[in-house]
Amino acid sequence: MRLLLVTVSLAFLAGVLAAQQAPDTVTLAPVVVTATRLPTAPDAVPATVTVLRGTDLEEQGLHALLDALRMVPAAAVVQTGSFGGQTSLFLRGGESDYVKVLIDGVPVNQPGGAFDFSSLTTDNVDRVEIVRGPASVLYGSDAVTGVVQIFTRRGAGGSGAGQAVATVRGGTYGTWIWDASASGGRPEASYSFSVSRFTSDGIYAFNNQNRNTVFSGLARIAPDARTDAILSIHYDDNAFHFPTDGAGNPVDHNQFSYGSGPTVGVDVGHYLTPRLEARLLLALNQTDAGFDNRPDSVADTLGFYFQNLDHTSRASADLRANLRLGGATVLTGGTAVELESQRGLDNTGGQVDVRRRNAGYYIQAVTDLDQRLSLTVGARVDDNERFGTYTTVRLGAVYRLPGSTRLRVSAGNGFREPSFFENYASGFAVGNPDLKPEHSRSGEIGIEQGFAAGRVTAAVTVFDQRFLDMIDYNPGVAAGTPNYYNVAAATANGLEAGLRFTPAGPLSVAASYTYLHTDVTNPGFDPSSGALLAAGQPLTRRPAHAGRLDAGYRIADRGTATLAVTYVGDRVDQDFSTFPFPRVTLPPYTRVDAAVQLAVLPPRRRVGVPGLTILGRVQNLLNHAYQEVKNFPAPGRTVFVGGELRFGTR
Repeated sequence: MRLLLVTVSLAFLAGVLAAQQAPDTVTLAPVVVTATRLPTAPDAVPATVTVLRGTDLEEQGLHALLDALRMVPAAAVVQTGSFGGQTSLFLRGGESDYVKVLIDGVPVNQPGGAFDFSSLTTDNVDRVEIVRGPASVLYGSDAVTGVVQIFTRRGAGGSGAGQAVATVRGGTYGTWIWDASASGGRPEASYSFSVSRFTSDGIYAFNNQNRNTVFSGLARIAPDARTDAILSIHYDDNAFHFPTDGAGNPVDHNQFSYGSGPTVGVDVGHYLTPRLEARLLLALNQTDAGFDNRPDSVADTLGFYFQNLDHTSRASADLRANLRLGGATVLTGGTAVELESQRGLDNTGGQVDVRRRNAGYYIQAVTDLDQRLSLTVGARVDDNERFGTYTTVRLGAVYRLPGSTRLRVSAGNGFREPSFFENYASGFAVGNPDLKPEHSRSGEIGIEQGFAAGRVTAAVTVFDQRFLDMIDYNPGVAAGTPNYYNVAAATANGLEAGLRFTPAGPLSVAASYTYLHTDVTNPGFDPSSGALLAAGQPLTRRPAHAGRLDAGYRIADRGTATLAVTYVGDRVDQDFSTFPFPRVTLPPYTRVDAAVQLAVLPPRRRVGVPGLTILGRVQNLLNHAYQEVKNFPAPGRTVFVGGELRFGTR
């Protein structure tokens, strides 16, 4: 019903938007924000950053953000089987809870860093910035190997121009995708919002449905040149039915997981003087999530039954000041306070009600010297009421040589606080309230070279990381004894290489390769007891070799065609169908995806006639059988076909 109301509203808006005049086109130089929390030219950022533009994701026909992240070098995306299955991201060989995830600056990780990417979509996305390397100096806990930040699309901000878009696609496995959006505004005020609905029957013969509804909106006001305020709202409501047990066997007819909740951010900035800016970010992320596995029938007396519901909340306030000193130097100082809490219960009578507070104090200096050398230096102290204080630092430099050559070097450390489960679990696992944070030491060196007047760019980055005080689970302990301890250590080092070709013509090509070597230097416990780490063995689900090729072709002014080839080499996993979970090697796979957009009717603003575009996408074109997680097959060839109605122009 809510989706229907939005669609009707868009139809009403179409007449208004059609009467509005086109905005003045202003081309802005590209900037990166996440690496320094300042708009910074990409060639002045010492970290390795990939920017995925929303328009490019649309041209590839991508709906799930997890498929967009497959384009990122040194990023291993792992999903447990079908659409909606739990999805993890491993950056540069780190753990999946070592990546800070932000939506318009608002942290959306669970306390302790865990995040499931399966429900994130590309709807209303302006761009996604993926920063590799430690970033705890600016973002605190969880930013150990990198940060993924999603920026919501802003309204046009021109002379009142706007647009409305409605899209529908259908495909294999009974899949349907509906999207509706609208945006517009003037320089002093703008808006954008979207709502989408994804439904699928899944790849199994029974109990594999996935339902996901997402709302995304952003409003911005700038009453004068010194003040601006942004309101960002994101809401997700999803349910995933899965017939599989822990070993991937399809045996259960009614178990499912579900989750919903808002993400809200209010970001206000004001220039107190021409050189001094103050910004306040208020953030809230709440999730109600649960698992339901009731008896399959009245006669079912032997199965595993469990129901639980958890409410998790992260609320924070971040106040910082940016002082522009003489020349090209910016000094940033700030403080952040975060309150985390979790309440839960299950059908066995188990209950949890825990909370903790964290305060962070940080400072950063960014400077450009003689237009060639850029320096970034930062430090932070976090004071957590559970584990005490932890200090992080980051140093980085960029040197620009004549001839479009850029050298980068950076080093720093990061940390991850224990999750509530690791601290306070009871029942089949016992938490340890005395855990310390996991932490890392990292460094990287990179070179980037431009050719052919910037139409060809090549880059290589070498990185090295040490993960210390890793929290390991030991099932072989006495009853009532904690299962979690800071006992493990590992290393991850490797190389990222990329090549981008963007000629003046209709063709564009990008390619990347990642080599990764991980090694468990201290397993903590004997693997024969069921512990998950083994000395001298690689970390699981992280391939040593991976590559990606993307090609795009612009069909005059009528559309685009894209081709993506993803290669993932063999990697170690564990077979959880047999105790003590023996290590196995998953074979390599190559996945080919293709998409096309073809405009058959351009939008005619003056008469209110919408533009019509035909959409098509094929995932796993060659129907290759593979598994990203042991015993959980990935979907086979999947075809999506649909259309888009657009009122107004981009």
